[in-house]
Amino acid sequence: MDLTEWPLESITHDRQIARAIVFDEQGYFYFLKAERDDDFGNVTVIETAGGGVEPGETLEEAIQRELIEELGACVEIIRKIGVVSDYYNFIHRHNMNHYFLCRVQSIGPTQLTSNEKNHLHLSTLKLSYNEAIQMYEASRDSRLGRLLYNREMPVLKSVKGIFA
Repeated sequence: MDLTEWPLESITHDRQIARAIVFDEQGYFYFLKAERDDDFGNVTVIETAGGGVEPGETLEEAIQRELIEELGACVEIIRKIGVVSDYYNFIHRHNMNHYFLCRVQSIGPTQLTSNEKNHLHLSTLKLSYNEAIQMYEASRDSRLGRLLYNREMPVLKSVKGIFA
């Protein structure tokens, strides 16, 4: 099966990204739902929270900041899960996604940018493990959904034993 959703023309830049599998004491997981209508398509997808590491920032600082911004969540970092390398050929970018397992300590208001609110229409999803799997599987009918599924499903499955 070909996992390349867009043709590879060139990669012009790399991006270090901090992402998290976020859970709470009740065993729920927190994700982002994006309802996009842009160059990636008119799609609704599920994705882990996270984003680019800013200059001078550690991975741990980046994930703490991103989770406050996107989920409104202050978290305890339990451990680093691993790294997933993927390619957004459409925008000529190579991503190094550093995944962390994080436990919610408190939830407050998000600090989404105007682009995240008005164009990506980001919202928080609080799901059981099985609901999250179902949402990822349902989003596989789009190219972006398949890209996210292929990047995130192995990470999500790797933490399943912790919550069994």
